[in-house]
Amino acid sequence: MKVLITGVAGLLGSRLADWIIENKPEIEVIGVDDLSGGYEENINPKITFWQMDLVNHPIENIFESHNIDYVFHFAAYAAEGLSPFIRCYNYDNNLKATAKIVNECIKHNVKRLVFTSTLAVYGYGEGGIFDEEQQQAPIDPYGVAKYACEMDIKIANEQHGLDYCIIRPHNVYGVKQNIWDKYRNVLGIWMYQHLNGEDLTIFGDGEQTRAFSYIDDILEPLWNSAIRPEASQEIINLGGIEEISINEASSVLLQVLGKGTRTYLEPRHEVKHSIPTWEKSVHILGFEHKTDLEEGLTKMWEWAKQQPMRERFVWPSYELEKGIYSYWKNKK
Repeated sequence: MKVLITGVAGLLGSRLADWIIENKPEIEVIGVDDLSGGYEENINPKITFWQMDLVNHPIENIFESHNIDYVFHFAAYAAEGLSPFIRCYNYDNNLKATAKIVNECIKHNVKRLVFTSTLAVYGYGEGGIFDEEQQQAPIDPYGVAKYACEMDIKIANEQHGLDYCIIRPHNVYGVKQNIWDKYRNVLGIWMYQHLNGEDLTIFGDGEQTRAFSYIDDILEPLWNSAIRPEASQEIINLGGIEEISINEASSVLLQVLGKGTRTYLEPRHEVKHSIPTWEKSVHILGFEHKTDLEEGLTKMWEWAKQQPMRERFVWPSYELEKGIYSYWKNKK
């Protein structure tokens, strides 16, 4: 059996590749990444690695070189808050790249495409609750792009028989996360800030609530989304079940760090409360919430302290400057 993982240098891709190689050594793993948001040292040396941009390079070469059975399409620039200011890049990176993957899956009779979407497709949800059966209503271009990908994949199933499972992971963190990106992954942003002697920054009053998901808890469920018959043509929220405020999350991290302070910034356009349902992930994928936030952050911090002092990624220019938050204007 052969599997292809896009975004194999990122958190989800690199860690799932590690899990497969450790737990399913008979399976050949092929990975692709352009290394724009992940790092080559994250990539397991036992995989077959292709470095390329999914939008601008001939990804058909990968499919023609390997008889791929399953595809995990993780590659994306998941900067939800930044997406209104990089619209064109957002749609190219998320929607166009996914369309190319879907085409190749159809042409080469891939058994199932696992696509990682996002809770951003729900918008505000219904009372802050995000249930898979709700009507989606995204409030930012990132959510719009991911929802469009979901709909396109469903059409590919109806017209071409492409089997799929759509996963909506939420606030995943852990070892091998990109902590050097200024715009995404709040827990990683905070760790970078602390390593560089900065305050932890919080948009608004910090009473926004999220459910954080430690990466180790979702790896086997991700694998199950490809191979379990009951996951066919399903859409499933995947991740932690504990609702926690941003203030509480920062307090937990400060306890792990042993010191540090917080600075509050202007509010930004975002969902206030994000509370996903989890029952489908338990029943279909075998998900278990094993790792609480303090334990997960402790593991991640021990790893982060050993990482090289890379320069923080900052966009050299935005497609749209109007309305951008003052913190992001200050390009350090």
